[in-house]
Amino acid sequence: MEKLGKEYKTDSCDVLVVGAGIAGVSAALAAARGGADVILAEREYAPGGMATLGLIAIYLPLCDGMGRQVSYGISEELLRLSIQYGADGPVPAAWLEDGSIEEKKKQRYKVQFNPHLFALLLEQLLRDAGVRILYGALAADVICRDRKVTEVVIETKSGRSSILPGAVIDCSGDADICWRAGTKTKLYPQGNGLASWYYYKNESGVGLRMFGLADITPDSSNAMKTEQKVQEIGQLRFSGVDGYELSEAWQAAHEKMLEDIKAHREKDPAYMPVSISSIPLVRMSRRLEGRETLDRMGFYETSIGMCGDWCKSGPVYEIPFGALCCDTVDNLLAAGRIISVSDEIWNVTRVIPPCAVTGEAAGTAAAMTKNFSEIDIASLQTRLRAGGVRIHEEEL
Repeated sequence: MEKLGKEYKTDSCDVLVVGAGIAGVSAALAAARGGADVILAEREYAPGGMATLGLIAIYLPLCDGMGRQVSYGISEELLRLSIQYGADGPVPAAWLEDGSIEEKKKQRYKVQFNPHLFALLLEQLLRDAGVRILYGALAADVICRDRKVTEVVIETKSGRSSILPGAVIDCSGDADICWRAGTKTKLYPQGNGLASWYYYKNESGVGLRMFGLADITPDSSNAMKTEQKVQEIGQLRFSGVDGYELSEAWQAAHEKMLEDIKAHREKDPAYMPVSISSIPLVRMSRRLEGRETLDRMGFYETSIGMCGDWCKSGPVYEIPFGALCCDTVDNLLAAGRIISVSDEIWNVTRVIPPCAVTGEAAGTAAAMTKNFSEIDIASLQTRLRAGGVRIHEEEL
């Protein structure tokens, strides 16, 4: 670390990943496993993002609902890691124990996990891979020169620092780096509704209260010890990218949560919260408008992996590499819920499996080259296949 004057320090790395949600974890792991020196900068103090800090503790399906697994590689590795010490709901035995296709049709490849334990396991996995994790790091500015991000300014407890990256992967969830780098982005037109999940205990034990907008698959089971009900808890809609608006929305969600807890306690005095979401539950906010846009099912020559539709059985989406790429910045990729997709498909690609798929592809690519406009797609696909990823639907 080099001191610059009284305030600034600089660090450098081959690959800087901004955001340690599932996409960021997957990107950092893939890049480090590919031999890159990786810094993973995260605003909070634990990895996993919405899955862990947000308590959205459901690993949505890796399959198409028709008995076929479609998401592989790190996306499956992390699912299995999340239940290494047991699941918080039914275990998808047919998938974990190589059951028949008929058995797999009856139960999608998804699971409910313990978010606190998952966060600790993710951190251990990253450290074991040699990833340098920097917590409490807010990306405050981006400096670009000659179509490259040359510097990312971060704010930490010790003040402002600069990271000089070879390549950058934006896994912020809100396309913060892409936006600050001047690439073309788009806001989700419908905004976000209020939600504030929390764990509670009563005489029956501990349960997860999916309070507000919830990601519930059609085959969800009450055996998961959750209240399987999608509900609106207010009319407020917010973009997720305005700091003042986001603060107000989160306070409104807390107010509704407190009312909900009080209402439950009136019926059951033993009802008490034990853990609440520590970050705002933002589903879709701002995304990249990239070189390619995922706007349909079907074959993409530049596919880097696939995902199913967590909302319904049948659809399979190949994800083109161009959906991760910026038109104007050659060493910047996007991964997770901010990739370039149509508004209709955004709800499909914002959840854990596609976040892991796109994160792995971005990290693998960043370990190969720092100029993504010149990447050899066939070589990238070969590397991904070597890691167990299925690229095209015809490979299923």
